[in-house]
Amino acid sequence: MLTTRNRAAALIVFVMALSIFASGAIAGKKGELDKGLIEQLQKSFDPDGRDRAMINAVSNNDLKDLSLDRESINSHDNIYTFKVDAKGITNQKSTGRCWLFAGLNVMRPAVMKKYNITEFEFSENHLFFWDKLEKANMFLETIIETSDRDIDDRELQAILKDPVPDGGWWNYVVSLIDKYGAVPKSVSTETKHSSGTRRLNGILGGMMRHDAAKLREMAAGDAPVDELRAAKKDMLADVYRILAMHFGVPPEKFVWRVENKDDEIIDEEFTPNSFYKDAVGVDLREYVTVMDHPAYEYGKFYRLNFCRNFFDEEDMGFINLGVDGMKELAERAVLDGDPVWFAADIGKENYGEEGILKVGIYDYDALFGLDRELTKKQMVTYRHSTPNHAMVFVGIDRKDDKPVKWLVENSWGTKNGDKGYWAMYDDWFTRYVYTVIVHKRHVPKKTLKLLDTEPERLPAWDPMRSAFDE
Repeated sequence: MLTTRNRAAALIVFVMALSIFASGAIAGKKGELDKGLIEQLQKSFDPDGRDRAMINAVSNNDLKDLSLDRESINSHDNIYTFKVDAKGITNQKSTGRCWLFAGLNVMRPAVMKKYNITEFEFSENHLFFWDKLEKANMFLETIIETSDRDIDDRELQAILKDPVPDGGWWNYVVSLIDKYGAVPKSVSTETKHSSGTRRLNGILGGMMRHDAAKLREMAAGDAPVDELRAAKKDMLADVYRILAMHFGVPPEKFVWRVENKDDEIIDEEFTPNSFYKDAVGVDLREYVTVMDHPAYEYGKFYRLNFCRNFFDEEDMGFINLGVDGMKELAERAVLDGDPVWFAADIGKENYGEEGILKVGIYDYDALFGLDRELTKKQMVTYRHSTPNHAMVFVGIDRKDDKPVKWLVENSWGTKNGDKGYWAMYDDWFTRYVYTVIVHKRHVPKKTLKLLDTEPERLPAWDPMRSAFDE
């Protein structure tokens, strides 16, 4: 039974609710796509004039054909003033392994030179197996580490999005080779599933999320960390078994037989680690990651949270130097004969039929009468552009001591681009390249000192971290 005081309180609550409902309804109505606005939109379109011609043109043709800039095509050539001694095009097929292909492609010339052979390719399958296993361990350990967080924690949600992705960065390559070495492709060849990972990733993703739920339930019941890690061990045994079924068992030792240019036969026994040490012998930890992250201050050192494939390694660190700094270092390296790993937004302004990357090569704005211009900072901040593909610089075309275009070795096979190569014009570099990897000897000492400073931490949902987790 309501007392007078209760009736008054109830009336106040009712009035407040009515007020909130009314204000919400009014606010919703003000932003509504109502009949009047629809009529205005209809009147703004002319179905009997130029817009009618555009309907016919756009609805019956590929937009790339309609917007392709002929001047850009006619002014293009495949001449370069300097080329790195690199040969052969690889093919990552239906996978997100570009970062791994690009990393191994950087090192191929050293093997060909040392053994005097005309062609060579590392086994991507070998390292891909270990990458998936390390990522599974990284994911499960991260679940244990964050078990006290709410499930809606933004960083935890970013990690759960894709537990064992194909994607990665240069530091992933470094960790893998440092621990697991490398082998020739002939020793561990591609399988159906290393060439197309969609179904495997679906299986692994389901396994990892199931295991994450189990670990969090155990942690909620006050299970100690040792008990959680014991459960993780059994989970990883399942992952290893699944990977072995899809990729085969990685070799522990092997015999490599190859004939060189002088018809001499090389016949040697290696382990994966000894092969890398003898065939390449480069300390990959001597390379530096330089980035143009326009959303943050330049001239500083940063680390991206949870941006690694090994639990016991550091997250990816980078010097934010800006695009001009990246260009200078990349040019130094290429002119010194070093292939350069880089990451860019390959989905933008890419004329794949002839392998041309040039700003304005597809002029959609002129076709539709639009103005969609964004600064590079705006493109990153509003998720319009992120680095999503890694490739290798193997040449430069210079005029008046400045780069005009860059020769790019891709990993999409010889049927794409210009027999597997792309020409990247310098304006495209400015707009869409985000990261380059160069040896320390090309980096000024003042810049290297930034590596000794305390890094600013960036969250797991940062565009630079999440871009490759696909």
